[in-house]
Amino acid sequence: MKKIAVPITSNNTIEEHFGHSQFYEIYTFSSTNEILDLQLLTSKKGCAFKTNLVNLLAIRGVSFMLSDNIGDKAVNKLNSAGIDVVRGCSGDSADVILQFIEGKISDNGISCSQHNQNHNNEYDHGCIH
Repeated sequence: MKKIAVPITSNNTIEEHFGHSQFYEIYTFSSTNEILDLQLLTSKKGCAFKTNLVNLLAIRGVSFMLSDNIGDKAVNKLNSAGIDVVRGCSGDSADVILQFIEGKISDNGISCSQHNQNHNNEYDHGCIH
């Protein structure tokens, strides 16, 4: 059994930046890759490091995080919790999950490396490309 999480928008598409997502879908798959369960985890919107998100995902047994843009610190924190990160995912969350299960998606190796350091409020944190 494996659990895969994805940060999503209110339209069920992959959130452009992991740390800005308010919603995370958690899919549970059987050993034959059948969907057994789907849960929605709601997190405080803003910088993911100011929340207990990684611990919540780890407690739920998540083994993979499929994300679009994500910084190295977040990747390291997720990896330390036993969660592998697949970067560069975009589109409808259900489609991305199925493509990943079918082996059609792999980590693009690109992290969001520069971030504003101003964390005065939840909207000052952003990825700079």
